[in-house]
Amino acid sequence: MMTVSENNMTIKVTPPTEGLFDLMIFARHADSQDPYNWVCSYQIQCLEPHNGEKLPENPFHFWGLHQKVRDFGIKESSHKGELLVAPQGTLLLTLQTSRPLLAMYELVNKDLDAALSKKCLAAQAEEEKLSCHVLCPFQGYYRLSVFVKDLGGSTFGNAANFLIRCLRPINQNELFPSGLSMHCGSGINSSGHGLSSPSHSAPIITTKLGKCNITFHIPTNIEVTASLSKDKVISAKYPLERYVLVTHLRTKVSVCVVLPESGVYKLGLFGRSKDHKDFVHICDYVIRCFSDPSWPPFPRVYSLWRRGCVLLEPRTGVLQEQSWVRFRVKMPKAYQAVVLGQEKTVLMQTPNAVWEGDVFTGAAGTQVKLAAKFSQHCSSLEVILAFEVEGVSPAPRGCSG
Repeated sequence: MMTVSENNMTIKVTPPTEGLFDLMIFARHADSQDPYNWVCSYQIQCLEPHNGEKLPENPFHFWGLHQKVRDFGIKESSHKGELLVAPQGTLLLTLQTSRPLLAMYELVNKDLDAALSKKCLAAQAEEEKLSCHVLCPFQGYYRLSVFVKDLGGSTFGNAANFLIRCLRPINQNELFPSGLSMHCGSGINSSGHGLSSPSHSAPIITTKLGKCNITFHIPTNIEVTASLSKDKVISAKYPLERYVLVTHLRTKVSVCVVLPESGVYKLGLFGRSKDHKDFVHICDYVIRCFSDPSWPPFPRVYSLWRRGCVLLEPRTGVLQEQSWVRFRVKMPKAYQAVVLGQEKTVLMQTPNAVWEGDVFTGAAGTQVKLAAKFSQHCSSLEVILAFEVEGVSPAPRGCSG
């Protein structure tokens, strides 16, 4: 096991059996591509072999930080030396950087296949810091390799290889969701898209209540959307997209999430400017909840739900049958707002620009729709939100904000 710094080198040797061994050492100039030259040899006599677990394969030959790690843009690591210990199966590696970098990570263990390995890592890239949250689902040794490049760079270079020893593995049901990007949490990608002042900068959100509200400040020309996913949905009654509500205020965006069941979710944020038709990926969040949440969904959202539209009441998309429900909603530029259910209810606008009124839900199985006219000369109504009417009593109301 070889570690190399700028001006020294250490080799730890674990002979596989007792007996006499030759250790040959080869070297070359750090900037050279010439073949390595033999410089010296040692004879090692092993009287009693160490019967510990074999180290993971390392095709990069060195352990710890690369001897020219500063050339890669890395100043220091949160972990000194080459061996990192994860007593409870979790580890957070952070690398301070001298300039913004992108990073990829590879986790290797004898029992870990490539698909499962990807669910063990959550990476965050900030202006002066790279972070990697590591989960270890098996006991024993792992190799965590770090590859970095500059923002405009073409190839990733191997900057470090850490040996991780896991004492107690984590439950495989608690691994990260599939498909996480290299941009988890806030960082250089979210700020590059104009999102600032995040309410949650860390990539992992753990909630006991089964709900959370993520906010960013955004420029007026940026629109944000979100998608919620889970590797195995067990009992959610509605599509997971119904459990996220995005609200654009004047200089802020709020992404409210309620969870239909326990587990680990991926929340992906996407954005576009007024000049672009397509949304591009901004960042991912991991949302974890191991209590037993069963929140009802939000109403179904249509394309005219735009900047400035705010749903004040009801905050749930499931309404109880044969009951009166108070509707309160902000819709800038609307000339008229109505709720279409068992009968048509015209909402009245208050002095503080809130459309409100009391609506009778009608029979179970029907839909209640919020619609509006955005022009005095338009004769047709545009549907903005749709609510389900159910016969059973709904769960507690969703989060506000």
